[in-house]
Amino acid sequence: MASHIVGYPRVGPKRELKFALESFWDGKSSAEDLKKVAADLRASTWKQQSDAGIKYIPSNTFSYYDQVLDTTATLGAVPPRYGWTGGEIGFDTYFSMARGNATLPAMEMTKWFDTNYHFIVPELGPEINFAYSSHKAVEEYKEAKALGIDTVPVFVGPVSYLLLSKAAKGVDKSFSLLSLLPKVLAVYKEVIADLKAAGAQFIQFDEPTLVLDLEPHKLQAFTDAYEQLAPAFEGLHVLVETYFADVPAENYKTLTSLAGVAAYGFDLVRGTKTLDLIKAGFPSGKWIFAGVVDGRNIWANDLAASLSTLEALAGIVGKERIVVSTSSSLLHTAVDLVNETKLDDEIKSWLAFAAQKVVEVNALANALAGNKDEAFFAANAAAQASRKTSPRVTNEAVQKAAAALKGSDHRRATNVSARLDAQQKKLNLPILPTTTIGSFPQTVELRRVRREFKAKKISEEEYIKAIKEEIRKVVELQEELDIDVLVHGEPERNDMVEYFGEQLSGFAFTANGWVQSYGSRCVKPPIIYGDVSRPKAMTVFWSTLAQSFTKRPMKGMLTGPVTILNWSFVRVDQPRSETCYQIALAIKDEVEDLEKGGIGVIQIDEAALREGLPLRKSEHAHYLDWAVHSFRITNVGVQDTTQIHTHMCYSNFNDIIHSIIDMDADVITIENSRSDEKLLSVFREGVVYGAGIGPGVYDIHSPRIPSTEEIADRINKMLAVLEKNILWVNPDCGLKTRKYSEVKPALLNVVAAAKQIRNELAK
Repeated sequence: MASHIVGYPRVGPKRELKFALESFWDGKSSAEDLKKVAADLRASTWKQQSDAGIKYIPSNTFSYYDQVLDTTATLGAVPPRYGWTGGEIGFDTYFSMARGNATLPAMEMTKWFDTNYHFIVPELGPEINFAYSSHKAVEEYKEAKALGIDTVPVFVGPVSYLLLSKAAKGVDKSFSLLSLLPKVLAVYKEVIADLKAAGAQFIQFDEPTLVLDLEPHKLQAFTDAYEQLAPAFEGLHVLVETYFADVPAENYKTLTSLAGVAAYGFDLVRGTKTLDLIKAGFPSGKWIFAGVVDGRNIWANDLAASLSTLEALAGIVGKERIVVSTSSSLLHTAVDLVNETKLDDEIKSWLAFAAQKVVEVNALANALAGNKDEAFFAANAAAQASRKTSPRVTNEAVQKAAAALKGSDHRRATNVSARLDAQQKKLNLPILPTTTIGSFPQTVELRRVRREFKAKKISEEEYIKAIKEEIRKVVELQEELDIDVLVHGEPERNDMVEYFGEQLSGFAFTANGWVQSYGSRCVKPPIIYGDVSRPKAMTVFWSTLAQSFTKRPMKGMLTGPVTILNWSFVRVDQPRSETCYQIALAIKDEVEDLEKGGIGVIQIDEAALREGLPLRKSEHAHYLDWAVHSFRITNVGVQDTTQIHTHMCYSNFNDIIHSIIDMDADVITIENSRSDEKLLSVFREGVVYGAGIGPGVYDIHSPRIPSTEEIADRINKMLAVLEKNILWVNPDCGLKTRKYSEVKPALLNVVAAAKQIRNELAK
């Protein structure tokens, strides 16, 4: 039986891509240096899969930023503001679209479906002229072929590309992005011809939007697109890959009827209901690429269960028509478990990272073909049994406490308007108060201090002294800038989720379990293997220390339960809601200890609330019910005078605005500027918001420094739809990825703009 990988991590086992990108952006290395690192990473991943016995190995899945931006480059869909005049798109234009530059803002960035991966949103309009402008796909195919490896070039499918795009600024609202399909297909045909000429035999089109609830005209676009492409497919095997959820019944009919398509890929981990559709009918002579190995989590596959699924499929379509695959790209999991030399042996036996999942895929393919590795399957069965029975997984007291939550909806006794009045009497803030989201730049020196403390090269006393000094500097800077509500800058934290997970029971941590979020941004998700509780206070020492340096309000900074859940690798032996309630109780203890310590403003970030929203509308209400409830649990016990903030970023929040209101936070800060103020439209449409709100006034993921005038203009746009007494002024997100040379002038302009508007309002 054949085996296939949907996609593979590109960051490298020790973040080689991250460091190469940052070195290039900082001018410390050349474009050729960056390309060399990329080529080495590609070669090693292709060889690894080939050596493991994988038949269908993906290419064109490597990206310097994200695969949607790569498609934008291939199509030459560059917004006019970047001044591109044609020809092959180079790094200058590519990275300007992704990150902005000194004079131009970046394109919008949002989440890739319900993952923590991000993509750059294409900006399209009726006047755009697509042109084949990046030959990356064919170059990488030839690169692999020169190494003796025949790969499957992978593309974002043409219809999904358009459905994931947005109309460019100024384009009439009635414009249909799908009307651009003929123009887009003309370029796809050129790319396909190029690949055929280079010797490609198989091509993969990722059409993940087929798992969404789609209107008939969108499904028709798939039919039309593949009918037009079918002549170009002659001589090729074409795979259309779906992932992240079940394929709805109508979508399944459309998918399995697409012209010129030889194979269909299904996520059979998150999309188990798709099996029923396959059993009810599958086109003869076609292949199923069966995604039975989870591409989004790090647990070892239950090989016996997966083999049973594959055998059931074989009874429907025949073994010769099944290709064993991953459920999605392995981009969403860590790279290689072999690098985890310090991980607990028992927990390690329960895990499989990307390299191990490749082995699992091939082992299942061999077993389906009758060549079962009995020793490998026996070891896997033993690990599965160990995880189910290990005493470290279960904490009876935690389970009882979480179960007891179900009798209440945990709302604060006083309404938000009365609470805001009580808080204002205590805080005495000006109109349009300024604040930041939490983190300040993570300098090389700061990272060195944390690294040396973890390695026990410096004492705890030396570590505390260094962090204390960093906090003092951050507080002094904010006072110098005249910011109203301060933060301590989070110098003790490498990552907002990892920091809390390290101090909670039921979590395990890796040394090199890095996962790419976008570009050079990598995260190291904690592993939730058991019941969660808080053994002791986590942030009180640092927050109260920071408050002692100033008379201004100092925010206590916490990560909320839903975000900790969604940004972790989560146990699969109980519902996610149960795990979230356990985390909520732990954060509740921390909130109340911060309040006792004299912290009057506490921010509980829920940056990933929208990210966890299921892809199917029928499942939204259940998720939002327990997710919002979990947030309310964290702060139900505080006094009216304690102001609870939350923060959200880089998702489309308009469709869940009523659930956001139901969170009952006193103040919400939310990304707004990079998405071109999309958030404000919901208020223009009549949604009434009575709590404090701070739509971001500048994009922190770009090195560009916005002017005072630009920020003031944004504030005025907000005042057109929001009351002045509830509006806050703040950046889109935390500042940890930026440099002080960028942060200082940007925040200076933020404060100046707020003061300018205050003066205008006073007149």
